[in-house]
Amino acid sequence: MISALACGAVVFPGLFYSFRKILRHTSTKWSDADVVSVSERLVSAIHGSLATAAGVRVVTSCSDVMTDSHWLTNWFVVFGAPYMAYDIFAMYLSHFHTQRVRGHSSSNSGHSPRTVKAFLMKDWMLVVHHLVLLLVFLPITLFFRRGLGDFFIGCLFTTEFSTPFVSTGKILIQLGLDNGRLHRINGIIVLLTFFTCRILVFPFMYWMYGQQFGIPLHRVAFHLPLHCNVGNLAILAPQVYWLILLLKKARRLYLRQKRDGGKDRPKTTDESSVDRID
Repeated sequence: MISALACGAVVFPGLFYSFRKILRHTSTKWSDADVVSVSERLVSAIHGSLATAAGVRVVTSCSDVMTDSHWLTNWFVVFGAPYMAYDIFAMYLSHFHTQRVRGHSSSNSGHSPRTVKAFLMKDWMLVVHHLVLLLVFLPITLFFRRGLGDFFIGCLFTTEFSTPFVSTGKILIQLGLDNGRLHRINGIIVLLTFFTCRILVFPFMYWMYGQQFGIPLHRVAFHLPLHCNVGNLAILAPQVYWLILLLKKARRLYLRQKRDGGKDRPKTTDESSVDRID
């Protein structure tokens, strides 16, 4: 497991550093905020793709949803742990440079507790989401589940399937392609993959458990320990919130394009939050 941890600690920050270097040389008209933001989204897309591939492999390898196991489950949890820590830092850098471009005094004066506080207030839900995965999900997966439920951990890995498409949308906006057909198609894919893999995956897991033990879907929750249901609700709640933001953004974009042909306008707070979903 030490090798998996070391690998993750090298791969994700290394990719971020490499993308920043490449984009600085190839996109000379971009600001530091643009470079950092796109680099962050590219790394997020790679992590989301790897998590999805690992999840599919684990899920398809487990016939018994409780007792079957796969080595990739714990390995990928450890490998992905450094990503959670790195991504908080990358999100902060993106916030810092974006605020500098906008001329906010707290960022123009450099890194400071005030800048960090502004970042935490703006993106607190994502920060908490990452910390919970790192400080709660990781130890539960590695030490407290007694080797049971690899199938369900694999299902949770697949929730990252929508992340590459969310990142692609952000990159298309950066390239000035947000009014094109490709961006609209990608937006539809984001909604479909997000709803399927971050919302429907939870009733799917309950249904699979019921199939295993002959329990109707509506009765499964009553056969599970309370902490399992509470844990699932804690993971599901922010997904529902982010889905609502995605739907609101899709509606705004549709109405804007219908009204004025898709002219550019500043983003709202909700739209900025949607861009940061992982």
